[in-house]
Amino acid sequence: FKRKGLQVRPRSRTLTAVHEAILEDVVAPSEILGKRTRIGVDGSKVMKIILDPKDKDKENVEAKLATFSAVYKKLTNKEAQFVFPTA
Repeated sequence: FKRKGLQVRPRSRTLTAVHEAILEDVVAPSEILGKRTRIGVDGSKVMKIILDPKDKDKENVEAKLATFSAVYKKLTNKEAQFVFPTA
């Protein structure tokens, strides 16, 4: 199954890198502080994306959190939950 002269796929072309780039673009005005992957008892995975609290009041970002989740789910078929850290 190995092809002769096959080169290593560049990092920018991997599925993980593409999904990371999509995530950055979806939350564009805000910045991502951290990511957590939560795996449920039934095996379902939910990514928790922690956004910068400084951007909370900027451009009505808090109202768009559900939209961020819906867009990311549609583009990547992965569940994501966007939250601001609680003090």
